[in-house]
Amino acid sequence: MAAGSGSLMWFRKGLRIHDNPALEYASKGSSFMYPVFVIDPHYMEPDPSAFSPGSTRAGINRIRFLLESLVDLDLNLKKLGSRLLVLKGEPSQVLTHCLKEWNVKKLCFEYDTEPYYQALDRSVKDYASSAGIEVFSPVSHTLFNPADIIEKNGGSPPRSYQSFLKLAGEPSWVSSPLSIRVSSLPPVGDVGSCEVSQVPTMEELGYVDNDQDELTPFRGGESEALKRMTESLSNKDWVANFEKPKGDPSAYLKPATTVLSPYLKFGCLSSRYFYQCLKGVYKNVKRHTLPPVSLGGQLLWRDFFYTVAFGTPNFAQMKGNGICKQVCRSDNNTLTCLSVFSPFHHYSLCKESKAKM
Repeated sequence: MAAGSGSLMWFRKGLRIHDNPALEYASKGSSFMYPVFVIDPHYMEPDPSAFSPGSTRAGINRIRFLLESLVDLDLNLKKLGSRLLVLKGEPSQVLTHCLKEWNVKKLCFEYDTEPYYQALDRSVKDYASSAGIEVFSPVSHTLFNPADIIEKNGGSPPRSYQSFLKLAGEPSWVSSPLSIRVSSLPPVGDVGSCEVSQVPTMEELGYVDNDQDELTPFRGGESEALKRMTESLSNKDWVANFEKPKGDPSAYLKPATTVLSPYLKFGCLSSRYFYQCLKGVYKNVKRHTLPPVSLGGQLLWRDFFYTVAFGTPNFAQMKGNGICKQVCRSDNNTLTCLSVFSPFHHYSLCKESKAKM
C-alpha cells in the first residue's frame, strides 16, 4: 500500500476495538481512516404495523442496545484519536458513494454470514474491485469459519452438535495471543460531501423513548461487555461448575447466566476473546463441566447454529428450507401445516384458512 493513503472501516456487527482484525488491518499503513456505521432503514426504521414496538426486523430494546453500543464505540474511538462517522441510507449505495468521494485504498469489514449482508457485501465488493480498492473481510464474529466446517463435511453443514464438534476441533488461533489493546488509530480524513452525523437518539430515529430503567438494566457497548465478562469469569468455581440446564431462567436482576449473548450478537464482545479467557479459567481449576452444558459449550453451540444457518438456504423460513419437513392435516376445512425443523426440535405453525387438500 502506498504511503499517505487511507482506508475505510465499515462497522456492522463487530462493534468493538479489541480483537477486531478488520480494524487492525484498516489502521496499518494508513495516514487516515474512516470508521463508518450506516443507519439502515431496513433494520432501524420504525414500523407502526410491527408485532411489537420497533422496526420490522428488531424490537425497540434491541435498537436501543445497538445505539448504546454505537455511542460507546464512538467514545472508545475518540480515546484513540479517531471517531465514528454515522451515515444513513441503503448501505451499499452509501458505501459506494463514500468510496467515490474519499481517497481510500482499503475497504475493511468483518465477514457476515447473513444472506442480507452477503448480498450487500457482493455489491460493495464489486464496486471496490472495479475501482482498484483492496477489500479485507476477515471472519471474526465466530470461533470458526463456517465455510471451513462445511467444506470439511463434504459441502453441507453438520446436522448435529456432536458431529460439529468432531469437525471443528480446537480453533486454529486459540494458542496465539489475540490483539486486545490498541494504542492509537489514524485520524479521520476529509469527509467531503458525505452527510456524516453523530449517533442518533431514539427520538431522532422516530421512536418514543420511555424510561429505559423500567425496561432493562443491561446497557449496550464494548465497555459494559468487557466489564460483565471480567465479573463473570472472576468467580472461577461458578465458571467451572456452570451447567446451562440447571440455571434459573426467571432470574433477572441477578441472572443465572453471564448475560453476554446480546454483546456477542452485536460483536461488542469478541467470542474468540471470551473463549480464550474461558480456556484460561479451565486450566486453573481441578475439574470443570464439558460441552454442551459448559460455558465453552454454549459458545460452541452458537458457532454450530451460525454454521448450519450459513449452509442452509432459506434457513429462517419454512418454504424452501431443506431441513424442514411439512406434515399437513385437515380439520374442519382448514389445512394446518406443521413444519418440523429437524434435527433441532424447532417448530413453527402456519394455518391457511379454508384450504383444500
